[in-house]
Amino acid sequence: MRRLVIDSATEACSVALFDDGHLVAGSHAMLGRGHAEQLVPMIAALPDNGRADRIAVNAGPGSFTGIRVGLAAARALALAWDVPIEGYSSLALVAAMARAAHPDAEIDVVMTGGHGEWFCQSFGADGAAAGDLASLPPEAAAARSAAGIVTGSQAEVLAERRDDQPIVNPQWPDARAFALLAPDALRADPLPRYGRAPDAQLPAA
Repeated sequence: MRRLVIDSATEACSVALFDDGHLVAGSHAMLGRGHAEQLVPMIAALPDNGRADRIAVNAGPGSFTGIRVGLAAARALALAWDVPIEGYSSLALVAAMARAAHPDAEIDVVMTGGHGEWFCQSFGADGAAAGDLASLPPEAAAARSAAGIVTGSQAEVLAERRDDQPIVNPQWPDARAFALLAPDALRADPLPRYGRAPDAQLPAA
């Protein structure tokens, strides 16, 4: 069974093709912007143009545009190939990547959010989420963080704000690390997970 993994929810953009859980090919680039222009060529460069039996996509939280670019590509290919689509959390993948280097450790993930806030979530020693996803100002994120391992795009900055000295593991989601995710981290028919309330509000009736 082949699975195409698409990850464009953050500053990083990556794709990977797995066959029965084994990585066949993949690529990763730090783009910042331009995901819409780069994502499809990255998929086309995979063996068989990335053709797979299932598609997994990072549904957020992260960049509003990046999330929608990834979901749009995943849904279009799923429709064209008549295959199922599933989603996963960017923070769960980053936590799983950190756990590969630090097994059985409690982990705090902190990623760039919107309007100066950070997306934060804690994961227990068993790998399961130990708290809800939150979008917080940096000071509040640092006050909430207590794990021995801090990972994510804002890990170094958060560690500087803590009174102790956690192990710092700065990183971004990478589709090539998808196999590290636990099966229960996947959600069928994914919806975008932006991580914070929309800025625009409908006018009152």
